[in-house]
Amino acid sequence: MKKTLFLAAVFLAASALALARPADEVSAEAELLDAQGYSVATATITQVSKGVKISLDVSSLSPGMHAFHIHGVGSCEPPDFKSAGGHFNPEGKKHGLKNPDGPHAGDMENVEVGPDGTAHVEVMNTRVTLGPGKNSLFHPGGTALVIHEKADDLTSDPAGNAGARVACGVIERSEDDD
Repeated sequence: MKKTLFLAAVFLAASALALARPADEVSAEAELLDAQGYSVATATITQVSKGVKISLDVSSLSPGMHAFHIHGVGSCEPPDFKSAGGHFNPEGKKHGLKNPDGPHAGDMENVEVGPDGTAHVEVMNTRVTLGPGKNSLFHPGGTALVIHEKADDLTSDPAGNAGARVACGVIERSEDDD
């Protein structure tokens, strides 16, 4: 009897632990490297009820405004990071948060880097998910985060006149989500 109660208690405890983390708390990470292979930023991406929240910590970029996008291929080959493809755009829209025919799912607000080369920002993207579906950042081929040399004008198609890609990081499922 004691052994049965003990096993039942263990089973209930294990079940409670399995359910303790809600399914909508899936997370991902990306380490963004520059063309020389140095880490210049890290991103933590968390599924929330209305999309994904991206917490970006920049440690070594030129001061000023920089475009920040999700690109449609999980590849970051230096020096130009063109291997990341275009902006993540599973719905075939035009580029730009201010474009009436847009935006791409991967379009996001510009990031301002301070005079010391650092920034900490949190960005919400309601057009993507870490869950299943065509807007999933975990689609076959993966996705990447890219920072550009200049600000995105938020309207010009296909990329907002944001200039060269200066940092790139493949979005990977967090190890504790495996």
